[in-house]
Amino acid sequence: MELINSVFSWIIKQRIHQMDLFIKYPIDVQNDLLQKLLYEAKDTEWGRKYDFQSISNPKEFSSRIPLQEYESMKKDIFRTRCGEQNIFWPSDIKWFAKSSGTVSGESKFIPISNESLEDCHYKGGKDLLSIYHNNHIDSKLILGKTLVVGGSSQINEFNQTSYYGDLSAIIMKNFPFWVEHRRVPALEVALMAEWESKIDKMAQMTINEDVSNISGVPSWTLILLNKILSLTNKSSIHEVWPNLELYMHGGVNFLPYKTQFDEIFDKGKVNYYENYNASEGYFGIQDQSNSDEMLLMLDYGIYYEFIPMEFFHQENPPTITLENVKLNTNYALVITTNAGLWRYVIGDTIKFTSLNPFRIKVTGRTKHFINAFGEELIIENVEMAFENTCNKTKSTIRDYSAAPIYFSNNQSGKHQWIIEFNHPPENLEYFAEVFDTNLKSLNSDYEAKRYKNMVLGFPEIIVVPENTFYKWLKKNNKLGGQHKVPRLSNDRKIVDELLKME
Repeated sequence: MELINSVFSWIIKQRIHQMDLFIKYPIDVQNDLLQKLLYEAKDTEWGRKYDFQSISNPKEFSSRIPLQEYESMKKDIFRTRCGEQNIFWPSDIKWFAKSSGTVSGESKFIPISNESLEDCHYKGGKDLLSIYHNNHIDSKLILGKTLVVGGSSQINEFNQTSYYGDLSAIIMKNFPFWVEHRRVPALEVALMAEWESKIDKMAQMTINEDVSNISGVPSWTLILLNKILSLTNKSSIHEVWPNLELYMHGGVNFLPYKTQFDEIFDKGKVNYYENYNASEGYFGIQDQSNSDEMLLMLDYGIYYEFIPMEFFHQENPPTITLENVKLNTNYALVITTNAGLWRYVIGDTIKFTSLNPFRIKVTGRTKHFINAFGEELIIENVEMAFENTCNKTKSTIRDYSAAPIYFSNNQSGKHQWIIEFNHPPENLEYFAEVFDTNLKSLNSDYEAKRYKNMVLGFPEIIVVPENTFYKWLKKNNKLGGQHKVPRLSNDRKIVDELLKME
C-alpha cells in the first residue's frame, strides 16, 4: 500500500504543477490552445471553408466563424454519424454522446473524439481526484471502490463504425482496465437501460463493497442510497460503507439536495466536491474544500468565449475572451473543442466569482428562465431563494417546476410553482411569503414587477404528492441520470402535465 500511495502522490504533484501553470498564465494558455486547434483542423472541410490556416488571433477567429448551435451543425454531425470523416475535426469520430437537451425536445448527438475523451473527459476525472488528494493529504480514497451512478442507456450502433449512448456510458465503456478494476457495479449493470431494475441491482451488488467515493447526479444518487438503507435496515450510509469520504456531483444545483445527503451520511465524514461536466466537455472542478466555486480548466482542449446575457438575444451577439470577463456578470458559455465544436453555444450560463484564478459558478440555462412579465427570473435566483426559505421554515424540497399564469380578466399575472416536498413546511402560506421576499431581495426586476401586485401577483404554490416528478419522467420515458424536469419555463406545457399526474 505504501508503494501505491507513493506513486499516486508523485502523479498528483506533477498534475498540480501543470495546473499552477495555466493558473499563472491563463490567457497565454488559451491563445496557444486556439492556434493549436485551428492548426490541427486546417485541412478539414470547416478548416478550408473558413480558412483556419490564416487566422492568427482571437479577433479574427470570432469575426470569421459564426456562432453555432446544434441545429446549425446538425447536418454535418449526421454525416459523421453515417461514416464520413474530416468534416469538422481531423481524427475519426465514432462516438456520439446522446444528450436530451430539454426533456421535451429532440435528442442531440454530440461528437466525442479520441482527443476529447482522453484530454478532456478522462483528464477532468483524474484532476478532480488529484485536487481532492492535494487538499486532503491523509485520504485513503484510492484504497476503496468508486461507485458511479450514471450511464442510463446501453451503447447503441448507428452503423458498424459509429456508436451512441449517454456520456457516462461512453466513458465507462472506454475506461482503462486499472480504472474499471476499482469501479462498481459491474459494467453490465451500470449500463442497464431500464432504470428501476438498475437501481435494485446496483444496490444489491454494492452493499458488500468497500466504497470510498461516489460520483453521480444528486437526484438519482439519493434514490440509490435510500434503496440501500431500506435493504440493509440501516439509518446511515456509513453503517454500510464506513470508509466513504467523497461525493462528486454535478449536472444540477446541489443546494436543494444537500440537506437530504447530510441526513443519510455521518456528520463530517463526507466531503462534497462539484464538477462541471457536460456531453460537450469537462469545464470546471471545485478546487477548494471550503467553497463550491469551480476552477475553470484551461488546458482540456477547450477554448472559451463568453456572451454577456444582456446581448444574448441579439441577432449576432458580441463575445468576449477570458481576459475581458468581469465578476458576478451572467455570461452564456461559448466553446471551441478538440471534438470539432466551433464557437458552439452550449446553452449554459455562468458567472465568474474570481479572476485570479478564474473560478466560476453555473447560474442556469439560456432557455430555462421565466421572463413573462419582464422579471428576468433565472435559476440561480430561485435556488438561493429556496435554500433560504427552506432553512427558515425547516423544510426540504425534492423537486419543483414553475411557469407563468398570464393576465386574464383584468387580473395580474403570477408564477405557479409545482413543488414536491421531502419535508413540507408547517405553514405553506408562510413558506410562500418567505420565498417571495427572498426572490425580491435577489432580483430587482422581480421586485419591481411585484410592486403592489400590479404586474406580477403573489406566487401560487401547489404541493403535489410524493413521486409526482418521478412518474412524469417515467411516463415520458425519461428515467435516468441524463434527464431532468426543467425548473423554469415560459410556457405551461410541462406544468400542466405535472398537474394532471395521478
